[in-house]
Amino acid sequence: MSRVGKKIIMIPEKTSVDYKDRVIVVKGEKGTLKRTLHPAVDLEIKDNTISVTIEQEDRKNRSLQGLMRSLVANMVDGVSKGFERVLEINGIGYRAEMKGKSIVLNLGYSHPIDFPLPEGIDATVDKNNVIRLTGIDKERVGQTAASIRKLRKPEPYKGKGIKYAEEYIQRKAGKTGTK
Repeated sequence: MSRVGKKIIMIPEKTSVDYKDRVIVVKGEKGTLKRTLHPAVDLEIKDNTISVTIEQEDRKNRSLQGLMRSLVANMVDGVSKGFERVLEINGIGYRAEMKGKSIVLNLGYSHPIDFPLPEGIDATVDKNNVIRLTGIDKERVGQTAASIRKLRKPEPYKGKGIKYAEEYIQRKAGKTGTK
């Protein structure tokens, strides 16, 4: 059984947390995040710490406690440090470039793909093949990275496509003759 929900969350300096009517608002150096909590879960804020409590002790509520604790901890980390996701583009002629608030991707299709960035997400392109996505909302950064990767998933024969920087593509052997 996981005990994530029972761990306390430390609130860093220059970060403020307001909790009223099941809505938590976290303000920090990088911005502000707001989330409505599940009715089975409650927060206790004391001495620069947050603890997540549940009213009834059963399996579903314990899992919700862990989920809400993770979401609140990610909010606190996001407004103080921020989150980053790095994508790599592999393949001959595959490249990306920034145009205003969108990324233009050439991925071997007959046309370039214009990918507009969602609100709150910033991107930089290094060396035409490394995309760095940054933001304060971990969920939004991850979803944006997954949406970009989905445009051309890496294939297992030559490894062409868009992959996460830490992802390993297991290669397959190609066709061989039958002599």
